[in-house]
Amino acid sequence: MKTQAQRKTAARITSIVKIGASRQVIIPKKIHDRLGLRAGDYLEVELNDDKLLITPKALVEKRLAEALADVKDGRVHGPYRSAKDMLRSLRRGQKSLPA
Repeated sequence: MKTQAQRKTAARITSIVKIGASRQVIIPKKIHDRLGLRAGDYLEVELNDDKLLITPKALVEKRLAEALADVKDGRVHGPYRSAKDMLRSLRRGQKSLPA
């Protein structure tokens, strides 16, 4: 399905899309990329009066799975003896990041 019309301003992108045979709606690439959407992401669909609002949603289960993958792959630090030790470690990590 092709976008029939598209209008872009600084903070807003508006597109007209066609509903497919099985009620599918294609999100235009510019919008998809700007929102950082990926396959498997969840969207909330809301009907407000006669307007359809689609909002990306980060579900706890998805973020939890990502966090567990970080732990499994060793992308974590700690444990720390105190909050002061944790903050010291974070500051050291910030200094070592490339500018």
